[in-house]
Amino acid sequence: MTMKKGVTLILFLILSHHAFSQELNFTVIINSERARIQNTTIFTQMKTSFEQFLNGRSWTNDEFKPEERIKGNLLITINDVPQVGTYNATVQIQIVRPVYGTNYESLLFNFADRNWSFNYIESQPLEFNRFTFLNNISSLLAYYAQIALGMDYDSFESRGGDVFYVAANDIVNNAQQAGNGWGQSTSDKRNRYWLINDIYTSSVFSAIRDAYYLYHRQGLDILLIEPDQAYQNILEAIKIVAKANSTQPNGIFVISFMDAKSDEISKILKNAPLEVRTEAVKLLLQVDPNNARKYNELLKS
Repeated sequence: MTMKKGVTLILFLILSHHAFSQELNFTVIINSERARIQNTTIFTQMKTSFEQFLNGRSWTNDEFKPEERIKGNLLITINDVPQVGTYNATVQIQIVRPVYGTNYESLLFNFADRNWSFNYIESQPLEFNRFTFLNNISSLLAYYAQIALGMDYDSFESRGGDVFYVAANDIVNNAQQAGNGWGQSTSDKRNRYWLINDIYTSSVFSAIRDAYYLYHRQGLDILLIEPDQAYQNILEAIKIVAKANSTQPNGIFVISFMDAKSDEISKILKNAPLEVRTEAVKLLLQVDPNNARKYNELLKS
């Protein structure tokens, strides 16, 4: 009996450690209205399978408590089903990050992946090998898992996401044969290749990773206790993004940063000193002119 209890305890500790080392807490939402398929149970199974792939494995050697897991949404729209088991879709990836000392969650990443084709059959196991392309499902899910980890780690430590971006870059390189958003397209730069290129490879756009750290760890996280310093650091983050954009306009990393942050910036800076707001608005109008009305409101408060 004592031996059985000992074995049970060891198994419990192993399982507990494994559970605590799972890093992601993603919700997958599948919109299949355009698919016009009567039997939608396949999409229920697909959702479960994709969530298990993302949330049910360990992506790092670090320990994560359940409340520390990185939250995100994967919003999949099935555009058409050209043949049984083949799907053409778009994907919206959103990642959120808690702000220290508050109940507020900041939208860390917001990206629309417009070109994803994949094959899926019921009860299909999803296997993945970082160094070998196996299929378009596991590669895409693993790619955005690495992006999520990289973004999160960068926001807590300067350039802390390096190892994850290396992995994401490996996934892209191995998937070149698959086309569909993995290649070096010049006509469509809103894809997986150009995203990791801007984040990790580009000397111009990779500087925006420093903006993520300044904005979140040195900005939002200290806003309640050191507001003046926080506003200055947020302004410095905006300067970095603006500099990258002026050097090479319309980079996908700049666009994704502003897609995630434009609403938040326009709300947070309302209480900033006038000189900070004035300089920030000048830069924001250059980087993100489509939201000019929103930013100009900052000068009226």
